[in-house]
Amino acid sequence: MKRRITEEIEAGGPIPFERFMELALYDAEGGFFATGPLRSEKGGDFLTSPEISSAFGTTIGRYVEDEFERLGRPDDFTIVEFGAGSGSLLEPLLDALSFDPPVVVVEASPAARRSLTARFPDAMVVTPAEAPHDNIRGVVVANELADNLPMALAVRGGTGWTERWVGVEDGGLVLVSVPARDDVLGWVEQWGGDVSEGGIVEVQLEAGRWLEHMAARLSQGSIVVIDYGDTADLLAPRRSTGTLRTYRAHHLGPHPLDEPGATDITADVNFTALLAIGREAGLHCELVRQDDFLTGLGLRDWLAGLRAAELDLARGDDTMRRLEVRNTVTEVETILHPRGLGDFRVLLCRTI
Repeated sequence: MKRRITEEIEAGGPIPFERFMELALYDAEGGFFATGPLRSEKGGDFLTSPEISSAFGTTIGRYVEDEFERLGRPDDFTIVEFGAGSGSLLEPLLDALSFDPPVVVVEASPAARRSLTARFPDAMVVTPAEAPHDNIRGVVVANELADNLPMALAVRGGTGWTERWVGVEDGGLVLVSVPARDDVLGWVEQWGGDVSEGGIVEVQLEAGRWLEHMAARLSQGSIVVIDYGDTADLLAPRRSTGTLRTYRAHHLGPHPLDEPGATDITADVNFTALLAIGREAGLHCELVRQDDFLTGLGLRDWLAGLRAAELDLARGDDTMRRLEVRNTVTEVETILHPRGLGDFRVLLCRTI
């Protein structure tokens, strides 16, 4: 992948960082998500909340059930999940429902699509290019999708903004400074927040386009975006070095330019931009913490019941059952932890 990126740059000059990220993550012949094994599992490169606890999907199922009721239980109510990975969110979500809706699963990874097709034989499993283009009535879910969508890099200078593109120097990939393009400049000035000189902003144009695209296709229902990140003002302290990073084998990886195609590339999501874009599309949007979202759907009450059951089991001799309950308690506590996964953000955009 690094060789192919180098050849493209040598043939046409430096490329925008979002082009580099698109190749490194999604290129059909060498991209991180487009090749290799299933990434979102214990033996892969990272775990998301659904892999930690099935209660995550079950609880989102309650939200879907509420939306089904809000819309009057329509016959064509559909669930669309983007970036479904292993299917660990979708399976408990569907099990929690009182009805059996059509399901569309959108996934870039061929390995994940094969796994999802086997796991959900009645679902429509498609690539992002084949995602629904007609009116959608139901719920669209995207858990940890926006942080992986290609993004530009902008740097605040003394006289304004510049971009970091990817070039070649002495045979290696390097970041080079170029004048900021108009769309990048417009984005950072509108949603970048207060950034000191030398600060770095990940310009998430593609995430905004995705939300705008889905909002235009949602006739009734809601879009649920779950990810790490924050509003622009709360991201400001992280701008001195930026939030761009890589992951591999459940650990922080090397610099993004070092091993393209072999690592995940990600950054904190700027939810100020997504909130504004969702509202401009005519949706009612709100941003909440993951722990508050799940608590509002009853997960903390269910956890209290589990803890009580664990205490009762501690008085008996069913050690295996007690350990099973303790393990479930630990998993749920993990996705609710206020300084961990519970601090993720949930963007809810509903039709009015």
